[in-house]
Amino acid sequence: MNIVEIIEKKKKGNELTSEEIRYTIEGMLSGNIKDYQMSALLMAICLKGMNAKETTELTLAMRDSGDVLDLSCIGKTVVDKHSTGGVGDKTTLIIGPLMASLGVPIAKMSGRGLGITGGTIDKLDSIPGFNSDISDEEFIDLIKTVGVVDAAQNKNLAPADKYLYALRDVTGTVDSIPLIASSIMSKKLASGADAIVLDVKCGTGAFMTVYQSAKALAEAMISIAKLAGKTCVAVITDMNQPLGYAVGNYLEVREAVRFLAGKEQNPRLYRIVVELCKQMYKLSDMYTEMSDDEVEEIIKDAISSGKAYKKFKEFISGQGGDVGFVESLESAVDVDNISYEYRASKSGVISSIDAELIGRVSLALGAGRVNKEAEIDLYAGIIFDKVVGDFVNEGDVIATLYAASGGKLEAGKALIEESVSVSDSFSDSDIIIDVL
Repeated sequence: MNIVEIIEKKKKGNELTSEEIRYTIEGMLSGNIKDYQMSALLMAICLKGMNAKETTELTLAMRDSGDVLDLSCIGKTVVDKHSTGGVGDKTTLIIGPLMASLGVPIAKMSGRGLGITGGTIDKLDSIPGFNSDISDEEFIDLIKTVGVVDAAQNKNLAPADKYLYALRDVTGTVDSIPLIASSIMSKKLASGADAIVLDVKCGTGAFMTVYQSAKALAEAMISIAKLAGKTCVAVITDMNQPLGYAVGNYLEVREAVRFLAGKEQNPRLYRIVVELCKQMYKLSDMYTEMSDDEVEEIIKDAISSGKAYKKFKEFISGQGGDVGFVESLESAVDVDNISYEYRASKSGVISSIDAELIGRVSLALGAGRVNKEAEIDLYAGIIFDKVVGDFVNEGDVIATLYAASGGKLEAGKALIEESVSVSDSFSDSDIIIDVL
């Protein structure tokens, strides 16, 4: 077998065999296949594509390049949820404990943020003592004892993906559905869950800006899951505006706490939490023949009764986090950062808040990374007092910006003016676009 022949084959648009794909991944990791050769193959894949079988074989080869967790000892269907990334998306913080409070085991491995997309592990880092770097044994034990775990991705988990992603990032081959799908699903399959719910974002603040692309990605990932013997559902959700009231690590944890404590529940956030949980519940062992309305009532009761919030505190404590700190988040923001109140320049209805631009504001304030090595300010970010559809009078506070320095605050102030539109009316739309 020869890598040049494999490149030529894919360049002509022909299907690669399982043996050719595994030979390529193994050769890449051993160093026998050079970066420039892999880059050529990635470009050929980007231009010519891969069919469902090829994409699945690539995913499995990437999965098998490192550790693969075996969660069969849990004795129940273990469920995972993955988001393709968004601005203000703190759903994982809410959904994991909520589902665990209903008896559904949740095994989650999360990443850190890059660019305008926030990472769940960065958010959890803002809780003193919380430990996301845990062993496989601790990961499994927490599923058994607490019912939910959220850990940083193991360095030995799908190492081929890390290698390929680094090459894609510098060779203009990021924008390829087979490569995106295999990257996401290799990690999902390696982390051991039996069933997966995918939250595929669509809009200005998402990688897939239009529905057709989001649907194609969702279908590719569902196909991989099914061919790999996993149950999978995809929910396509709107990311044209930030999700919830807060954007920024500490601020999003605070919103998640206030949501679970019944203090503050953004309607769009509530809607997506219930929908994603409903799909997860239907894939679990807890599900019996019941209507969607009955499932939704079970989920809503877990929120309103405080059962989900109690489980959230167990989850934080189980991974070493300070529960007293969590309880303090039910009240006012408490950070040393300086702040700025962005006010309405005229009266009217907030007709749009551009998610991509708000992501850039958050980045300017210090809440995000421009590269993987960059340090972030866990306490920087934005809290919205008003969201799309709200009426504002001239001078009303729309949002408060938080940053560690005047320079960063000024950079955020300069951008937020472009992000928010106030007009005479607005067009309402459901955050749930489709379920596949």
